[in-house]
Amino acid sequence: MVRERWFRLLLVIVIANIVFHGCGKKPPEDTRPQVTVAFWGSPEEKDIITSSLDEWQQANPGIKIRFEHAPADGYVQKMLTRIAGGAAPDILCIRVDHFINFASKNVLLNLTPYIENDETFDIKKYFHEVVESFSANGNVYALPRDTAPYACVFYNKDVFDQKGVAYPTDDWTWDEMLEKAQALTGEDERGRMHYGYYGWAWENFVYGNGGNLVDDVKHPTQCMLDTDDAIEGLQFYADLINKYNVMPTPIALANTGMGVDMMFADGNIAMFQSGIWETPALLTYDYLNWDVVMFPKSSKGIRRFGTGGSAYGILASCKHPDLAWEVLKGLSGPVGQTELARRGLAQPAIREIAEGEAWARNDLPPTNKAMLNEAVKYVVYDPFHVKWIEARAKYIIPELELLFNGKQDARTAVSKFIDNVNNMLQEDK
Repeated sequence: MVRERWFRLLLVIVIANIVFHGCGKKPPEDTRPQVTVAFWGSPEEKDIITSSLDEWQQANPGIKIRFEHAPADGYVQKMLTRIAGGAAPDILCIRVDHFINFASKNVLLNLTPYIENDETFDIKKYFHEVVESFSANGNVYALPRDTAPYACVFYNKDVFDQKGVAYPTDDWTWDEMLEKAQALTGEDERGRMHYGYYGWAWENFVYGNGGNLVDDVKHPTQCMLDTDDAIEGLQFYADLINKYNVMPTPIALANTGMGVDMMFADGNIAMFQSGIWETPALLTYDYLNWDVVMFPKSSKGIRRFGTGGSAYGILASCKHPDLAWEVLKGLSGPVGQTELARRGLAQPAIREIAEGEAWARNDLPPTNKAMLNEAVKYVVYDPFHVKWIEARAKYIIPELELLFNGKQDARTAVSKFIDNVNNMLQEDK
């Protein structure tokens, strides 16, 4: 009897091992061709992007996608190093202002033949301005995923209501913005300063005043920040900080130890200028009552502002370019763009999606985000020159920081960097 029970127990153990370990055999390896996708983003963005193709992956089980997240800081250099070392991903997410860094090195696959020969794909559905920003010499090298005009002025409705200030509208002006900012600025009962406005995009004030960063965005040879229009625009921006005191200095902002989104949500900043990519972070503040309005026109009646945006490109070193093209269509096509729009991360580069239920007409805050489809008409892209980012960081920003912190005026600041920037722009691209 004991021997029979022992035998039955042994049989149960053997069967359990077979069930759980497959008779000692390893599970079959995943032999599907793999396409790797490199991208950057905050924790909120990472979750949205990596899940954006869940539906596509179910419909295309024969391709395995592996997402590779990298920090935004140093992203370009890290990717260029990987490319040089033969360890590049297959698909690369590229910010519009960094596109020149990759296009100039001929590391991106020309997508024009794929676009022209794929009957399932129509590039005309994309905003033309955005497609052009990822093109060179008449060819498309990255497929736009989104566009991101620096046209958003987020405003805290509760702060406006408490101060009895009317909400801004899309047809407002710089003067009206200043007037509202002054009415919303002041100290609370504890002596803490509350600001009416904060914005980092000083370029908007150059463009809106009729100025430009360079002579020709696509073929820049000369910096134009020394023109009267540009200098006046820079000075107005600096005056918001140092003359009108409606905006914190960069130093004062850093000393708060708070992120701008938190300061905005807590009512320490009433209006916050940035891009729509701020939405996922703002949605985490469930008590925040807010909306967005288009960046105002200047007193000259001009409406222009800078823009961001991103796209996905296939590396020329990709071993499976045809498969990567299919994945690319998923990432930057209707499936991927709809998911990013639905979760508030990005304004779609496909006009139909941007104007539809997934974006302009969805219930997710901000209510007025449809204005960004109009804003695309007024965007100005960064100069298409490999030296521009270096010139900006090395010469322009240090002098502008002194301007914004009240240490010098706009004309003096520009005079200190203009010759160095021009010399860099005239170097070979």
